[in-house]
Amino acid sequence: MSAELITARKKLSSVSTNLKKGKYMPAVQAVHDGLLTMLRQSLMKSERTEFEELLKKVAYSLNSDDNLRKVYPLVINYEPGKEKVFLDAMVELLRLLQEKMNEDAQLDIAAIEARKRKDLAEGQKHLDNQSFDKAKSVFDKLIGDFGSDIDLKADIADRYLKAERYQEAFNLLDDALRDDPNAIFLYNRIGIVLRKMKDFETAEKYYLKALAICQDDEYLLFNMGRLYFDWKKWPKMAKAAERAMDINPDFKEAAKMKAFALKKMG
Repeated sequence: MSAELITARKKLSSVSTNLKKGKYMPAVQAVHDGLLTMLRQSLMKSERTEFEELLKKVAYSLNSDDNLRKVYPLVINYEPGKEKVFLDAMVELLRLLQEKMNEDAQLDIAAIEARKRKDLAEGQKHLDNQSFDKAKSVFDKLIGDFGSDIDLKADIADRYLKAERYQEAFNLLDDALRDDPNAIFLYNRIGIVLRKMKDFETAEKYYLKALAICQDDEYLLFNMGRLYFDWKKWPKMAKAAERAMDINPDFKEAAKMKAFALKKMG
């Protein structure tokens, strides 16, 4: 028996075990691949007889699995000499299993998003009631479960910012930035938080890092100008506003910022 047929035999023999473990896609894929290999080979009579017996057992296992029947309720027939018909059934079954996997994945995503919305609402309620320890407990649990979601971290940071919990907001944004060092919107938010904390020098460093990554974001430059307004750095404020206007000449707020800074400079 060739190496290809030995591999095909192993695949067909694994079907029952995979079904018992609930591994439906690998089980059906093994039938498909094993059968395809069989069809491509020239089999001796004894080899054909062995594979026909294997395929009968495979068909029985597939038909006997209640969960698989929910996906493919039709009886899966195998008759010696009609291997191509059996192969077509496996192709259809693989398609249906893939569709089910996609549907299940969408349901999982929907459930996850519903969980996030629920916990965010609960945490926000605690913030509104100034129960900050309870809010932090809810948010920390949420982040612990979905730690790679930088948008979630930014959302919670915004909630902390509005509640004037600046240190918590900064910690979250700084953590998110380690996940994605090129996320300009995170630098922008960190700059705003640090400005609120009156840590102007650190805020400026974050803005400069952001500008090194993206030099054509007028809103980033405008927020940098807001930093210089609070810091009373009028020449830097005027320069930031002017650079924002170079990118967007119709940026009226930047024009007002520049005029204000120039007036302060005398």
